[in-house]
Amino acid sequence: MANTEKNEEFIAYAKTLTGIPWCDDYERMISGMLYNSFVPELVTERLRARQKVTKYNAYLPDDGTAESIASERETMLRNIIGKVGKRAYIEPPFYVDYGCNISVGDDFYANFNATILDCSLVTIGDRVMFGPGVNLLSATHETSLESRRAGIEYAKPITIGSDCWIGGNVTVLPGVTIGEGCTIGAGSVVTKDIPPFSVAVGSPARVIKKVEPVAELN
Repeated sequence: MANTEKNEEFIAYAKTLTGIPWCDDYERMISGMLYNSFVPELVTERLRARQKVTKYNAYLPDDGTAESIASERETMLRNIIGKVGKRAYIEPPFYVDYGCNISVGDDFYANFNATILDCSLVTIGDRVMFGPGVNLLSATHETSLESRRAGIEYAKPITIGSDCWIGGNVTVLPGVTIGEGCTIGAGSVVTKDIPPFSVAVGSPARVIKKVEPVAELN
């Protein structure tokens, strides 16, 4: 169910990100309220995001080295994603709705075909790894046909804690938090929160065992 009030905490956080298309419907969007996805500011920003991602996905110069290509892609990534930590790398192709609503920590790695629909805030911690084909889907709709016909939708945030491994072809649905130190088995559909230091598999994903926490890195 959509929220009925703006989330001032989320709006304040969004002001620390780059490339935000500020407008009333943007604030409603990240707050989990019903909003119009076809207002000009949001349409324009989605187009810009696709243009940037297309360039990133196509970048593979014949005279480049592995190091130079990785360095240039990291620079390009910082122009796509709202906040990027150190040594982040995403294998092309990858896809976003806006890009600006995504935050990733240090040592993030995503394999081929990652899709992040970041209509709400998508926050990813340090040392997180994605297998190929991972989908983070913060966008959703009402079941009302009239609402969908009118282009009205809403979104819920997705959070993935540090030291997580998200297996290939995993789908994470709106509003889900995956705690730190988790492993999500390949092909799982995560519909509810997963507590820290858990191994979860299946559709819907269920915790099958716990793992031992490790000391915090400095």
